[in-house]
Amino acid sequence: MEYLKTILYGIIEGITEWLPISSTGHLILAEKLLDMPYSDEFMSMFRVVIQLGAILAVVLLYFPKLWPFCTDPAKKFVKKDTWTLWFKILVATLPALVLGLLFDDWLDAHLYNYITVAVMLILYGVLFLVVENRRRTPTVTDLSQLSYKQALVIGFWQVLAMIPGTSRSGATIVGGLLLGASRPVVTEFTFFLAIPVMFGASLLKAVKYLAAGLTFTGGEVTALAVACVTAFLVSVAAIKFLVGFVKKHDFKPFGWYRIVLGTVVLAAALLGF
Repeated sequence: MEYLKTILYGIIEGITEWLPISSTGHLILAEKLLDMPYSDEFMSMFRVVIQLGAILAVVLLYFPKLWPFCTDPAKKFVKKDTWTLWFKILVATLPALVLGLLFDDWLDAHLYNYITVAVMLILYGVLFLVVENRRRTPTVTDLSQLSYKQALVIGFWQVLAMIPGTSRSGATIVGGLLLGASRPVVTEFTFFLAIPVMFGASLLKAVKYLAAGLTFTGGEVTALAVACVTAFLVSVAAIKFLVGFVKKHDFKPFGWYRIVLGTVVLAAALLGF
């Protein structure tokens, strides 16, 4: 039964990490409904580290676009455009790197609760609707047109996702749309930006867990592995879905979903559930 719950966690992570509806928020809500036989310290680490499976899905699907070296002897060994893309990704990562190290523990202690999640779900749901209603013709229709300054601004938007319920992809997508990026461009950049950010966050959580003198039981290791594999498989499908969706639709459905879910959670809290 515990492994079925772990698989469910992996499914939630794989879907919500890429759709702009907050993976951390959904996992926190899941913890209220699923009684997992692990410590609070392990679950705090678990909900972050299972992102590694989701990262692997991006690397697999976009490997030709992300690998900066060319093995074709008829072409140059280094792919300049790919290196430029990686430099923009690193620039966009800097705000989260600095502020994440400074405020990670404080956020864990004060904001990781379902009330915060509900409020942020509603707030960014409304923001999605507002941004989409004021949409203008995109000025950035290709990743190569995204400037370093725009990448840095998107990076600062990503910092807002440190508050649970915000959604990392949701925050960066909103930021990119406001900067004039097309939906496919900002969606793809959000995927790529997740690689260093999520890997760094997972590593930080694991190191802090071990540094606190905590160890893994056999069941905990298995739970992590099962959740990561599940998150990877589901992420592949979720990424393909979102890429196809944004070519023909806007982000309003996700905005409405966030508002409805956040309202339900707040109502449940007021009623004492």
